[in-house]
Amino acid sequence: MSTEDYTERILRFVGSTEYRPQRLRTLARTLGIAADEYGGFRDSVKALMKTGRLVLGSSKVLTLPEPSNRIVGRFRLNPRGFGFVIPDEPDAHGDLFVPPGDSGGAVTGDTVEAKVVKRGKRDGRMMHEGRVVQIVKRGQNHFVGELCKDFGRWFVRPDGNTIHAPVFVDDPGAKSAKEGDQVVIEILRYPDVRKDAHGVIVRVLGERGRPEVDTLSIVVQYQYPEAFEDRVLEEARAVGLAYDPEAAAAVREDLRKLTIVTIDPDDARDFDDAISLVPAGDGQVELGVHIADVSHFVRDGAVLDIEARARSTSVYFPKHVIPMLPEVLSNGVCSLQERQPRLTKSAFITYDSAGRVRRTRFANSIISSTKRLTYGQATDVLSGKAGGLSRNVVALLKDMERLARAIQKRRLTEGMLVLDLPEMELIFDADDNVIGTQPADTSFSHTLIEMFMVEANEAVSRLFAGLGVPHLRRIHPEPDEAAGEALSKFLAAMGISVPKSLDRFALQAILKKVKGKPAAFAANLALLRSLQRAEYSPKLLGHFALASEHYAHFTSPIRRYPDLTIHRLLDRYLRGELDTKKGIAEAPSTGELTKLGEHCSQLERRAEDAERELRLVKILRLIEKRLGDKLPGVVTGVTNFGLYVQLPEYLVDGLLRFNEMSDDWWEVDTDTGCVVAERSGQRISIGQTLEVVIAGVDIAARQIDLAGAMGRGGRARSSPRRGGKGGRKPKKKVVRGRRPKSGRRGRR
Repeated sequence: MSTEDYTERILRFVGSTEYRPQRLRTLARTLGIAADEYGGFRDSVKALMKTGRLVLGSSKVLTLPEPSNRIVGRFRLNPRGFGFVIPDEPDAHGDLFVPPGDSGGAVTGDTVEAKVVKRGKRDGRMMHEGRVVQIVKRGQNHFVGELCKDFGRWFVRPDGNTIHAPVFVDDPGAKSAKEGDQVVIEILRYPDVRKDAHGVIVRVLGERGRPEVDTLSIVVQYQYPEAFEDRVLEEARAVGLAYDPEAAAAVREDLRKLTIVTIDPDDARDFDDAISLVPAGDGQVELGVHIADVSHFVRDGAVLDIEARARSTSVYFPKHVIPMLPEVLSNGVCSLQERQPRLTKSAFITYDSAGRVRRTRFANSIISSTKRLTYGQATDVLSGKAGGLSRNVVALLKDMERLARAIQKRRLTEGMLVLDLPEMELIFDADDNVIGTQPADTSFSHTLIEMFMVEANEAVSRLFAGLGVPHLRRIHPEPDEAAGEALSKFLAAMGISVPKSLDRFALQAILKKVKGKPAAFAANLALLRSLQRAEYSPKLLGHFALASEHYAHFTSPIRRYPDLTIHRLLDRYLRGELDTKKGIAEAPSTGELTKLGEHCSQLERRAEDAERELRLVKILRLIEKRLGDKLPGVVTGVTNFGLYVQLPEYLVDGLLRFNEMSDDWWEVDTDTGCVVAERSGQRISIGQTLEVVIAGVDIAARQIDLAGAMGRGGRARSSPRRGGKGGRKPKKKVVRGRRPKSGRRGRR
């Protein structure tokens, strides 16, 4: 490996949130540096120290240097006016806080240069803040929003939280735009403290509020392609037409006579995983996880591959999908459709009666799915309703359930975390308007498939780890120390005793303790927020939530590019090309895998954000029709200006400001997550249920304003916590919020 590869890996890891200062040898082990690579790794560290990009701290641990007086990075703006700069070159400080008024006109996504200034010490550590002095590069200049008119001036109110100021436009008639239309604007002048933002309308999407316009708005806002280019479609058609199942069967393991099923949601169109299960003697069984062999059709470096890599993932919106691959493949020859000959990569895992892995093998195969099942059908069979299915299929499902329960029991014993966070499904009318919500199906048929996919993903990563082959893993680092401390405080505020060490088993015990209680949702949500995000990387960090040492994504190559890279590597293994003793020709370097992992992780986050935002828009349109209604809520957050309350019926948060609560002073303690009314003594804490009123819905800002069901007009202040000998002085200054005289509700 080159010095450049080591340099990049070292800096990215030492600058990441999961890093804790380590000595050289420990750092090498953490990064999976082999013994014969240690010399080059050590030289890279020395070079970084010589240039000042790494420093040797106390106890000879390696850290990043203290921040310089100027940094360059990506800016993220908060609706309340402050922001953060995420440095391009990580340093010991991490993200740099930018106070309100010091953003220099930057908006979310911009690359900026900021001046770093000291703002005093906290807990013995010097704190810094920044002032944006230059916008190096704008992140985007096209935005989506509603065309409005007020006092004779036309402006667009941008959706989301990138720009929080209106953008004024001239001559909207040039695009035949009307008031209330959803439009795309190009920014000509960004907002700052002296001038309004100005732009020009470049596209009219349609009447705001229509379901298809809401979807198109998010597609454009997140800069997704709306169609495949002709050359991509032409190549997809060509490889689809060239598919010859009989020729493929001659060089593959033929499983077409085996009873194999797929289990997917009712509305699924692409089926990329199928399951078989057969006796293996001595009370053992062999699980077959058969995954669509996309690598046979999408060759490395081809037009299809370049497009798939650029998209990285399919995006699943309500009633609309942006696929990673053209539908002639994703819904056609790659999809494991019932009774159709389809090419697969198969992982065969043999288990004993306790669900322990005894042996594993892999094969290129061809299958013909016996039956396409929905989760509902599988659930009916497992509850004793055969529903006209064949005996073989019914018997297979019951055998699958027994194995899945054994696997689940084993994995829970090993420390796997299972969060109890409810999900809601949207209910649509014939015109695709959302008319309600319903709890998502959580029957064991979902868990059954999840267990098998996790086992297959783990098996393939374990294979490559044993061979010493670098590959793109799915990693999930354990919670960092700060997140663990914050979670402990949060849970303690809810009256949940917390052990000193929050390992997997301690977290399991906490989840078990709150199960079925009113505080369960808030506790599960807090635990989720304390966990780091899973991502793609070649680093040997394991998957914390799954209690897995080796884990990679293998089971969804139709919709995820990382899975496709694993399939190609597995293909090389099956051809005998991954013999580490002879050297692996043309294998991706760790540096290349790191870059690919960052690319795929970034696009995965973008897809999640886009999917979440459109879903929120759909729900807000539904809630907008319920202004004035009383609903139950659960307190999920406490701030100095109000409470965040989740509405269980919709699983979205609203803001209950103190001036919309009872007429009282509210003492706020954000550390313990509670507020106390000074006169009445009423106490409200995180996890508590209370009744609220829908006071306002701001779809553009993606916000719900709530009011207290028993009255409004409260006043709030931060105060010292009571208790101990004479109490303690407040860590924060006292902030007083007063009742508005106008008595208006909603946003101001």
